[in-house]
Amino acid sequence: MLYKLYQQHIFPHLLNQVMQTPSLMDLRRELLLDISGEVLEIGFGTGLNLPFYQSVDKVYALEPNPAIFKLAEARIQQAGFQVEHIQASAETLPFAENNLENIVSTWTLCSIAELEQSMQEIYRVLQPGGTLHVVEHVLNRQNLNIQRLQHLLTPIQKKVADGCHLNRDIETALLETGFEIETLNYIDAEGIPKIGQRMLLARVRKP
Repeated sequence: MLYKLYQQHIFPHLLNQVMQTPSLMDLRRELLLDISGEVLEIGFGTGLNLPFYQSVDKVYALEPNPAIFKLAEARIQQAGFQVEHIQASAETLPFAENNLENIVSTWTLCSIAELEQSMQEIYRVLQPGGTLHVVEHVLNRQNLNIQRLQHLLTPIQKKVADGCHLNRDIETALLETGFEIETLNYIDAEGIPKIGQRMLLARVRKP
């Protein structure tokens, strides 16, 4: 009962605040400004990406948690394009095969329960030549001490942060799915604890 209360009424507000850290907002800007056309956003959250979409026509906002999506209402009203809520999971996307030109995921792949299945779904619904735009905190390959802590603390993190894994190797997951890398960079985000500071910013294409 208490955990459900936390998930519905406390965690959405914590998430909204943490994800507005200036270094994370800068990464959103870098990832999103050049996207145009229609976009499916996986894990829409509280709509923090909306101001950075400068040339899009429509955003399909996939967000399974209605309590989190509710916090996006004001940002949706201010958007200069259509935002359609898709209440579904990333493991079962309600789109036809080869349907979408752009898919965006910002700090969402860490918390999807079945990462491999969701990656396959993303690949399925992208058009050939379509792009997945990703920014995510990831397993720290460079620092073994931090990596050990990430493995150790992930079970706790999953409980307090709605399924979030500290130790996912997203680059490997992208390559194993079959994506081709267009751009890929690792960044240490300022203002974030070292255990979750390592970020991957990438654009990958479906051949």
